[in-house]
Parts: sequence; structure tokens; C-alpha cells
Amino acid sequence: MDAPFQIQQVVNVLKKILRTKLNTIYLHGSSVSGGLRPNSDIDLLVIIKSPLTKEEKNLLNTDLLSISGHYPYDKFGRKPLEIVMFVSHLLHNLQYPARCEFIYGEWLRDTLEQGLSDNSSEDPEYTLMLAQAQKEVKLLWGEYVILPKINNQQIRKALLDSLPNIISSIEGDERNVLLTLARMWFTMSTGQFISKDTAADWAINRMPNKFIEVMTVARDAYLYGNNVEWTKYKELLPLIIEYFSIQIKNVYLIKNDLVTG
Repeated sequence: MDAPFQIQQVVNVLKKILRTKLNTIYLHGSSVSGGLRPNSDIDLLVIIKSPLTKEEKNLLNTDLLSISGHYPYDKFGRKPLEIVMFVSHLLHNLQYPARCEFIYGEWLRDTLEQGLSDNSSEDPEYTLMLAQAQKEVKLLWGEYVILPKINNQQIRKALLDSLPNIISSIEGDERNVLLTLARMWFTMSTGQFISKDTAADWAINRMPNKFIEVMTVARDAYLYGNNVEWTKYKELLPLIIEYFSIQIKNVYLIKNDLVTG
């Protein structure tokens, strides 16, 4: 199944279920920045006019579970979906961490199939998502809404606060975690957002030689869909995770001193 058809399916579902609550549907992430890769998600950012009812959330979960591609492999060739919804008035008065009204992602599939999640939460990762989307989105449907501007100090705080959760999810998601950490290091250093493969190249040029192979493997798996036997790197992974964590925290301290000093 090609991505444009899958995206249109999602747009149709959102229009059908949300009706007059639906304000805006944006495409963001790799779809609009570096281009979809073999294992990329389709990322949609949705703005709604008012909170969702439990029934609306249940209907969304049911339909999105049927459209989204399974991760890491989908027998129909569908892409995994990541859909995040924000209530418009909360964007106008954005708090930290940002609160989303609804989220769908493949890592939630088991939980959603059991009906154990109401999809609403606050998380610094949503702050980062808004910061990145503010720089580059594609309007798919509805009113063009200017997303809140997140300043560099808030971005750095969100990166630091997101770090433990990212690190804790490494088992079974090694490629994405390594590339995400490379991107976090880059963004902490520059305030800019770039694609995962470009961030990997940036990190490779700065890290010790012993980590270059595993980062190259992670980057190439992202670019070309290569299967990786991550057990081969089981002794190295904790070391590279620690390295990334130290770099990210050190840059935060340096940047924060420059702001507050």
C-alpha cells in the first residue's frame, strides 16, 4: 500500500469521527523533511476545537488500528502511523510539558487493543514535536494554524527531560533509539532539527572510533531497511548509550550556563 493512499484513509477517518471538532490536519516528520524511509512512520499532527469524548477515542482507536502498519514488519506493506492531537486553546496558551488530547502509535497497539489507554497525556516529547513541526509541516486538511514557537531554552529542557524515557525504550528498538539520541545531541547543540540519517552522520564525525560501526549500521538500517542482529552489539550498546547521555547533558549544562550566567 502506498503512503498517499494510507494518508487519505486516515484523513477520511478523522473527518468522519471528529466532524465539526476537526480544525487542522498537518503532515510532519520525515514525510516532509527528509522523505519517508523503509521503516518510517507516517506522522500526522491534528488540531481539534474541543476535547474528545471516550466514545470518539474508542472509534479512532478501532479505525486507526485497522489502517496502521504493524511494526517492525507489516505483511501488507503499510506504514506505521503516529497521530497526535492537540486542543487548539491549549496551543494558544501552551504549558510545559505540552499536553496532547489523543495519541496513536504502534508502540501502543497491544494496550489499545485491550482498551487500556485513554490516549491523553503530558510529555516533553510533545513539546519537541511542536517545536519541530513549527518549522516544517504540510497542510492536508482544514485551517492553516500557526503553531506555537518553542524557544531554544524550552527545547533544551524538553530534550533533557525526554532522555530517560528514550534510553529506557532501547530494547527491541535499538535503531530508532540510537538515531534519536544522535538527533537529540545535534538539536541540543544547535537548536535545529534534522533527519535521523543526517544526525547519525553528524554524530559519527564526532564520536570515538569504537562507536562508528554501530552508528553506521543503525543509519543504514534506517535508510535501506536492512535487518540488524543487534545481539552482536549487546556489549557496546550500553557504552554508546552512556556516551550519548553524557554528551547531551554536558551540552545542556554549557548552554544553560551561557543563558543564566
